[in-house]
Amino acid sequence: MTRCDGTEAWVALRGHFEAQGREFDLRQAFARDPGRFASFSLEAPGVFADLSKNLVDMATQHWLLGLANECGLPSRRDAMLAGGMANATEGRAVLHTALRAPKGAASPFNAEVHKVLDAMLAYAEQVRADAAITDIVNIGIGGSDLGPQMVVPALHAFTQPGRRLHFVSNVDGHDIARVLPQLKPANTLFIVASKTFTTQETMANALAAKAWFEAQGGTDIARHFAATTTNVKAAAGFGISTTFGFWDWVGGRYSLWSAIGLPIAIAIGAENFRALLAGAHAMDRHFAEAPLAQNLPVQLGLLDVWYRNFHGFTSRSVAPYHQGLARLPAYLQQLEMESNGKCVDELGQRLPYGTSPVVWGEPGTNGQHAYFQMLHQGTDVIPVEFILVKQAAHGLADQHTKLLANGLAQAQALMLGKTADEARHEKAPTAAADIDRDVLARHRSFPGNRPSTTLLLEALTPFSLGALIALYEHRVWTSGALWGINSFDQWGVELGKALCNALLPRFASRDTAGLDASTAGLLKRLLA
Repeated sequence: MTRCDGTEAWVALRGHFEAQGREFDLRQAFARDPGRFASFSLEAPGVFADLSKNLVDMATQHWLLGLANECGLPSRRDAMLAGGMANATEGRAVLHTALRAPKGAASPFNAEVHKVLDAMLAYAEQVRADAAITDIVNIGIGGSDLGPQMVVPALHAFTQPGRRLHFVSNVDGHDIARVLPQLKPANTLFIVASKTFTTQETMANALAAKAWFEAQGGTDIARHFAATTTNVKAAAGFGISTTFGFWDWVGGRYSLWSAIGLPIAIAIGAENFRALLAGAHAMDRHFAEAPLAQNLPVQLGLLDVWYRNFHGFTSRSVAPYHQGLARLPAYLQQLEMESNGKCVDELGQRLPYGTSPVVWGEPGTNGQHAYFQMLHQGTDVIPVEFILVKQAAHGLADQHTKLLANGLAQAQALMLGKTADEARHEKAPTAAADIDRDVLARHRSFPGNRPSTTLLLEALTPFSLGALIALYEHRVWTSGALWGINSFDQWGVELGKALCNALLPRFASRDTAGLDASTAGLLKRLLA
C-alpha cells in the first residue's frame, strides 16, 4: 500500500492547489465552460450527481485520479470485495457487500447469508400478518439503532398501516420511559439488537422492557421478545427463543442489511426489503466495475480528500430535501466519523494530515432557518451536500415544488453570492433606512464561490435508498483507503466504556481514591 502523501500525484496536487486551486472561482468556471454541468455530472444506479458546483477543474480531476491509481485503490477495493482481511487490527474481513448479493451469486458466504435472510424475512412476514401486534420496539444502539431508525421513516410510504415502530437506544431512562406508556404488553414485540447480547445500554433497556412487560401482566416473553444476536445462549437465558444471527465480518455501522434490519423488514415487508438490498447491490457493482473517472463513490471520496487536505475544509453539511431523510445526517455521522476519525495509519504511524471531516446537517427547509446563515456568510467555507427527490410520495404537489425550488436556490446562492455593489443598489428595508448604505451593503453581501454537490433521486424507494446508503459506504472507504487508515475498527469508543465500567462501582462504594481531581470532585457532587 502506498499512502496518499507518498505519491507523485500528492505533490502535483499541492502545486496545482497553490497555483490555481486556492483561487478557483466557480462563477468564472461556468462562464468559461458552458458544458461544465455535463462534464462534471455522473450517473450511478438510483442516483444522479451534479458535481459541477465543486472547486475542481479537469486538471484537479486528472491528479486526483492519479492519486487513486498510485495508492492502488482498484486492487485494494477488489481485495476487500473478495473477502481479504480489510480490517487488520481486528483480524476480520469486511463483507457487508455479501449481505446484499443475490442468491446464487459468486459471493463469499452466499448460502449462509441467504439462509439467515430467508428465515428473518419469513419471521417479519409472520409478524406483519399478526393483527394483535401493533407496536414494535427496537432496542439497540449505534449501528443496531441508527440504520433501522433512519430507513423506516425514509420508507414511510411503503410501511404497513396501523403498526407503529419505536426505537430505544440511550441508556438514559428518559428514552425508554417515553415509549413504554404508549404500549400494551399483548400488542407489543420487543426486538433486542446486540451482537454479543452484552452491550451495556441495550441490555439495560432490554431488562427495563422485560420488567415493565411482566409488571403489566405480560406472560409470554418468547412471543413478545425477539433478538438479533450471535449469543443465542444469553438470549435464551433472557427468555428469548427467536433469534437471528450475523457474522463478525459485519461491522455495526454496516449492519442494517443483516438481521439488524429486522425492524425494517417488519415495517416495509420482505419484497421491499429485498429491493433495498438490490439497490445496494447495484451500487456495489457500480463501485466494483465502473472506471474510476465515472465511479461515483470514488469521485466523491477523492473530492473529500481534495477539500480536507488541500483546501482545509474541516466539515461537510448534509442537507436532504426530504423529510423522510431527517435521520440521514445522524446515520452518516457514525458511518463517516467512526470509520475515518483516525490519527494513525494502518501501520500505526502518526498521520501528518487531517482525516474525517465533521459531518452534520438537518433536512431542508428547516436547516435554511437554522444554520444556513453561517454557510452563506460565515468565516468558514463548508461544502454542502444537497439531496433532492424528484417525485413526492404525497399529493401536495405545490409544496413539493416549493421544496425543490428551495434546494436548487440554496445551491445557486452558495455559488453565486452577492457583491456589496449589487446589495447597494437594492432597496433597503424600511427599518434600516437610516443606516449608512455602504455599511448596510456589506452586511447584505455574500462571498459566494461556496461549493456544493447535489444528489438527485427519481423517487425515494427501497431500491434508491439502498443505492444511496451503499454510495456513502463506498465513498467513506475510498477516502479512508487514500489516507491509509483502517476504516473498519473503532477503538476510540473502547476507552470510555472501560472507564465507565470502572466508575460504576464507585457510585455504591463512594470511593474516589486514585481518581483525577476533576472526576473525583464531580462524583462527590453527584453523590452528595
